[in-house]
Amino acid sequence: MKPITYHIRKRLPAYLLAIFSLVICVALDMLSPQLTKQIIDDVIGDGNLAALNGILIGILIIGVGRFIFGYIKEFVFDITGAAIAADIRTDLFNHLQGLSADFFDRMKTGELMSRIKDDVDHIWDGLTYVSMLIIEVVVHTSLILFCMFSLNWKLGLIPAFSMVLCAILAIYLEKKLDKIYEQISEENAKLNTVAEENLTGVRTVKAFAREKYEIDKFLSHNKRYYDLNMAQSKTFVKYHPLFSLVSKLLPLIVLLIGGYFYIYKGSDTSFTLGDLSAFIQYSTNIVWPMEMLGWLTNSLSSAFASNKRLKKLYAEVPTIQNPQSPIVLSEVKGKVSFENVCFCREDREILTDISFTVEAGNTLGIMGATGSGKSSIIQLLQRLYDCSSGTIRLDDVDIKQLSLKQLRNSISLVMQDVFLFSDTIDENVRLGKKELLNRSLVREAALAASADEFIEKLDQGYDTVIGERGVGLSGGQKQRISIARALSKQNPILIMDDSTSALDMETEHEIWQSLKELHNTTKIIIAHRISAVRNANQILFLEDGRIAESGTHETLLAKKGLYYETYMAQYGEFLSKKEA
Repeated sequence: MKPITYHIRKRLPAYLLAIFSLVICVALDMLSPQLTKQIIDDVIGDGNLAALNGILIGILIIGVGRFIFGYIKEFVFDITGAAIAADIRTDLFNHLQGLSADFFDRMKTGELMSRIKDDVDHIWDGLTYVSMLIIEVVVHTSLILFCMFSLNWKLGLIPAFSMVLCAILAIYLEKKLDKIYEQISEENAKLNTVAEENLTGVRTVKAFAREKYEIDKFLSHNKRYYDLNMAQSKTFVKYHPLFSLVSKLLPLIVLLIGGYFYIYKGSDTSFTLGDLSAFIQYSTNIVWPMEMLGWLTNSLSSAFASNKRLKKLYAEVPTIQNPQSPIVLSEVKGKVSFENVCFCREDREILTDISFTVEAGNTLGIMGATGSGKSSIIQLLQRLYDCSSGTIRLDDVDIKQLSLKQLRNSISLVMQDVFLFSDTIDENVRLGKKELLNRSLVREAALAASADEFIEKLDQGYDTVIGERGVGLSGGQKQRISIARALSKQNPILIMDDSTSALDMETEHEIWQSLKELHNTTKIIIAHRISAVRNANQILFLEDGRIAESGTHETLLAKKGLYYETYMAQYGEFLSKKEA
């Protein structure tokens, strides 16, 4: 993670301009009591009316200058803080995109959303409004104390002591709030996760009549979030009145002691009524920084807590790394081989001693019961995870020696869980190669996927915007768009992960006929239906993460093993009727 100081240094000229404008604003504020002093001592006390015109012009200049430099200060701080927040959010999103699949297996979407949105917003607030006020408080307080000590150093000790007292209270309050803010942020992430999961799966919730359960679940987290915010409020309310008490008593004490100095000046004849008036005005002016200390401490604690959480995310490193000197294949032909591959996750063995070779342009079918490790083979081929032992090769090159970009760009994947973005059908098909695909190629892929017919019947055809995750389309329609997306890329390897399960037999047959025409494409087909893999050059049947059977459709039927049992389960009734 780039430190906050990096972003500040990057935009240092803008910050310096904002701070310069801030100092000018505060300095102009400091001149007002001096003009008041001159009015009382020179104009009223000495009757020097000629000086009044100059004083009035000075007041006008202070007002105009305060307006101009105040605008510059606010505007520059705001745009600079917004730019830094945008950079931090972009860097964080880029970092998350670079992390490996195992990170997202253990992190919840709602928590990541909270980090990207809420935590960056807290830092943004800390870098703009809060930081501006902190700088202003420091400059304002320093100049006021200087002016006060210049007027009367004895009287100046009173506000100085008050500021020290408020600073001690602010430090103590910050320590109290820091722990609470960290808990609030964590609970906010959990609350976002619960809401995100519920809204994403709202149809499932309604289908199983789980509304009350989900409401109770949300309310429990909401109650915890409420309790933490109440604890923060109670802590703040407990100590904030002390700041207000000090700030309200200060002008009164200055008036009493200053009045005593003026009436009983003794040998000190330099302390005038104008000095007393200016001192009271300064003491009133120093009140708002004292009152702001509590609120600023509150906001600064939130920004610090958010920064800590972002550092934890940046501490995550991808387990799947690009090689330092990757081998670049001039042309990927599509030969895939697994050599004694084993894969374990969380001390659980998923794949054991997997070995096979698929020549370029051939078709491999993979079958097996749910949980037998079929999809894990595909995840290893894409290097979403690395195998625990063994070697996976693409065109006789270990995939760990290839760049992730070339490896993954060589594979078109139709996933079992279809994910469509809330965009047009055309954009969903072009995904990944938007600049390289035109409408004719998109339509050609849709025809091969048997999707063109239903797409053309939609109101806006290929420009129809589909809902989030393909809401509004049937399961079969979503699968066909997903297949069209994969076919449009024309990559050397095509993987179909149980991607025709929602299709009728006729449509599935049409798609397999289209796939037969892809002579230069290596096809890996994961399926539960015999019809999807029967024409493959080689079929693997997995059981408990091992290859239980391997061969062609005919040889596996002749073995009368697991594949034969599956075949009879699917076609046995039909064969019996045929024989009868």
